[in-house]
Amino acid sequence: MSAPKAGMGPDRSSLAWPFFDEGHRAFARQTDAWLATAPFEGVDHHDADAACRRLAPMLGAAGLLKHVAPGAYGGAREEIDSRTLCLARETLAWHDGLADFSFAMQGLGSGAISLAGSEALKTRILPEVAKGRLITAFALSEPDAGSDVAAMACRATLDGDHYVLDGEKTWISNGGIADVYTVFARTGEAPGTRGISAFVVSADTPGFEIAERIEVIAPHPLARIRFRNCRVPMGNRLGEAGEGFKIAMRTLDIFRPSVAAAALGFARRAMDEALAHVRSRRMFGGTLADLQLTQAKLGDMATMIDAAALLTYRAAWRRDVQKLPATREAAMAKMTATENAQWVIDQAVQLFGGRGVRSGEMIERLYREIRALRIYEGATEVQKLIVAREILKDDIRVSQDRNYGAPHA
Repeated sequence: MSAPKAGMGPDRSSLAWPFFDEGHRAFARQTDAWLATAPFEGVDHHDADAACRRLAPMLGAAGLLKHVAPGAYGGAREEIDSRTLCLARETLAWHDGLADFSFAMQGLGSGAISLAGSEALKTRILPEVAKGRLITAFALSEPDAGSDVAAMACRATLDGDHYVLDGEKTWISNGGIADVYTVFARTGEAPGTRGISAFVVSADTPGFEIAERIEVIAPHPLARIRFRNCRVPMGNRLGEAGEGFKIAMRTLDIFRPSVAAAALGFARRAMDEALAHVRSRRMFGGTLADLQLTQAKLGDMATMIDAAALLTYRAAWRRDVQKLPATREAAMAKMTATENAQWVIDQAVQLFGGRGVRSGEMIERLYREIRALRIYEGATEVQKLIVAREILKDDIRVSQDRNYGAPHA
């Protein structure tokens, strides 16, 4: 995206909400100050691979990537803080879609290592991720196993002190530029999702290859990857054998609210662009902003943005502060924020008229950026099933949530 004017950025009024502490407000101020220098102006967004290779170390040098790793391994906090991830992604998405993507993938690609990696893996990989020197990827989806993880066919067979990986993964973000891939493969300890394990695979491992580069409407590094007799040391397994699905879901629970936050950033930028346009666009002896139809549209847009923001930061706060399961809340936030952002951006395009669909316009770029967010890390339809599954559960969570007014450390 083109650089905004110095000093511009997303609305910060939500920082007064009780979801945040002074540390979050300080982080937002520091991030805004760095972005006011227009650090992405020299990044060639026409070459997504080169842009992301450049953006990762830039984000590392600015200190943003310290928030995707635990404190013991170069991180900013003892544990990864979901609210900070959300603030970072909301802000970066408002400014630059590829910068948001690069930040997000450093977290998602290394999140499983933070959760379940050995001390040796954490020490070797996470500090380099926090500096942006190692680029990471998260390899879960397959040609016939996207939302249905139980259909996974990629296999890892134990052979002495190594696992041998065979199969394919697809729609892998950072595929083709990543140094390290977190890969999920079937090891067969039990049927379905209970027989999946997680591994760290370096891009230079023999038997690993990029099978296809995938082009999408909002360009970013994306690929189908292939394993052929790819030998991975047993020490590169994350957690115990058969725990891969649990590790993947725990990772997504941490980072899924940040997808909602990215959508929120895109929606806020569209709203800001629309407000500037309708105030200046002359029409029928006044401005576009004077028309009641425009005002009604703006009212709907603002309300949908705030609804998404509240759900997004509630999910992150529940995980960070209440230390309670947030699977349902994360799914609600991801579903609502991405769907609302798509609608808000579409309305902004309509307000811009012909300019809204002109290639290179900010609002046209936002229209392309938002579409994928309704699909990746669980499509909207999957989020609805997750919400339904969670509310149908009859477990201890009911009593936890009905403990009215009880304080949570």
